[in-house]
Amino acid sequence: MGSLFGPKSGRTVNPDALALINKHRGGKRKEVEDVKILQKRLAYRMINEAVYCLQDGILASSQEGDIGAVFGVGFPPFLGGPFRYISTYGVQKVTDELKRFADVYGERFEPCKLLQDMAREGKTF
Repeated sequence: MGSLFGPKSGRTVNPDALALINKHRGGKRKEVEDVKILQKRLAYRMINEAVYCLQDGILASSQEGDIGAVFGVGFPPFLGGPFRYISTYGVQKVTDELKRFADVYGERFEPCKLLQDMAREGKTF
């Protein structure tokens, strides 16, 4: 069986696609620290959206959100779901980190009102 990719596959590289990749590739690969920040940014967007779902009445409870995230979208079960993660890590810490990301990467990281209110009031899920 032949290879799906590479010189033995008989496929040629699309030069326009390669030029586009090279244009946006940047320099060397990101350092491990940058990868951890990227992972946190991705996770925190999901976590913030989960809280939006609770805030907007899409979820009936934080437990429903945790179960749905773990079994539905593959949220790491050892973290217990997004709401359990927020409660364990700290509502204020998550809110502060989202605000720092919002300062750097834009309003899409702005913590939702429910999360900000809970941080201000010292509440947890």
